[in-house]
Amino acid sequence: MALQPIQITMEEMTDPEEFAAFQARWAQVKRNATWLEAHAPEIYCNYRGKFIVVAGEELFVGDTAAEADAKAKVTHPEDKGSFGRFIYPRKMIRIYAYQR
Repeated sequence: MALQPIQITMEEMTDPEEFAAFQARWAQVKRNATWLEAHAPEIYCNYRGKFIVVAGEELFVGDTAAEADAKAKVTHPEDKGSFGRFIYPRKMIRIYAYQR
């Protein structure tokens, strides 16, 4: 099976309204990420095997990503900088590296 080339398109953003909306979303992402970092020890200990979403600097937990995301959107529909992740069931060392 031959690998297909990846096509990438890059565009310069010149619309000031679009740029302002991006900056507002990015500010929300940073606030949520800072909140998660401050609460990481308790979250990672208490929610192993669960999906989490941080929105409005608040934690939402679910058994599925969709469940956690739905809870976050109901409570903070205005937060466009929410993000989620899966907390692995066991604490372990992970190595992320290119393997040939």
